[in-house]
Amino acid sequence: MASLSFRHVYKKFPGGVTAVSDFTLEVKDKEFLVLVGPSGCGKTTTLRMIAGLEEITEGELFIGDQLVNDIAPKDRKIAMVFQNYALYPHMSVFENMSFGLKLSKTPKEEIKRRVEEAARILDIVHLLDRKPKALSGGQKQRVALGRAIVRNPKVFLLDEPLSNLDAKLRAAMRTELIKLHQSIGTTFIYVTHDQVEAMTMATRIVVMKDGLIQQVDTPQNLYDYPCNLFVAGFIGTPQMNFINGTLEKKGEDIFFNFEDKSVKLPAEKANNPAIKDYIGREVILGIRPECIHDEPVHISTFKDSVIDAYVDVTELMGAEIYLYLKVGEETSLISRVSSRSTSRAGDTIKVAFDMSRIILFDKDTERFIIH
Repeated sequence: MASLSFRHVYKKFPGGVTAVSDFTLEVKDKEFLVLVGPSGCGKTTTLRMIAGLEEITEGELFIGDQLVNDIAPKDRKIAMVFQNYALYPHMSVFENMSFGLKLSKTPKEEIKRRVEEAARILDIVHLLDRKPKALSGGQKQRVALGRAIVRNPKVFLLDEPLSNLDAKLRAAMRTELIKLHQSIGTTFIYVTHDQVEAMTMATRIVVMKDGLIQQVDTPQNLYDYPCNLFVAGFIGTPQMNFINGTLEKKGEDIFFNFEDKSVKLPAEKANNPAIKDYIGREVILGIRPECIHDEPVHISTFKDSVIDAYVDVTELMGAEIYLYLKVGEETSLISRVSSRSTSRAGDTIKVAFDMSRIILFDKDTERFIIH
């Protein structure tokens, strides 16, 4: 098995395009690391540099303790699973899974053993004689995974492998990949733009934007303690609400003012030394949809942060309701409330902010001020 070490890695394409900048990261052995970010952020390019399909322009990449910048892809002991599966249509499942082993002149008995073991892990033993055209999307995905498993790679690279599947199958395959990672104990590096996949599968997530690492942390820490406005908005569904306003000190208390509303910061946030330089200045307040409440019990609990809001649209999601709210002229919010909520489109209601869960951001740098 293997760890990976990126040391100031850059990828520059002809024409002055820098796809990846100063990528520095330690990937632990047996970790499930997910690279996530919008299209064009450099995550697939990073994966292809690990595979050796793209040359590194600057910097060093180690797999284990071996520098691999100039090592051919076939000698890196990695396996890559692509978005489109890349199965040979004229070959059976067995032949597809064994093809790489045949090229490396692995003995026939060893090939048979490895393919059957991988097929058993992936529950596709009954499909070994079929051709790809007779397989469903999920079965093709398992075959593509099986072809990688049989090579006993040190590192698994997966480039948006679930994006071609429907929503239900995607959810099922997420679970299968987590179990697969646990059972074979190999380092997984997984690329996706779907933050739900990242949150549910990763031991750590790398959030990327414009070729730069924004933040690396566990899913829960990224959700609770985003380092900047981009990470806060990218992680979480529905995304975090952002409100422009100013901080005002009244006596010992600090208030956040926006539109014609004012909400009080709890003592633990108001007493944070980082906040004193922002009194009287514009800041951005971030609050998750589940921290905006319409239930009477919360209205009475968070009485220092109750405001009036107009319900524009409601979306019933089954176990919960999304309320799309308008506050004043410019502020739009999303609240995630219980399915028992009586709030309806067209109502003007009272909502309460759980101010213990807010994050304040610097309007200019977009970095967090306090969590």
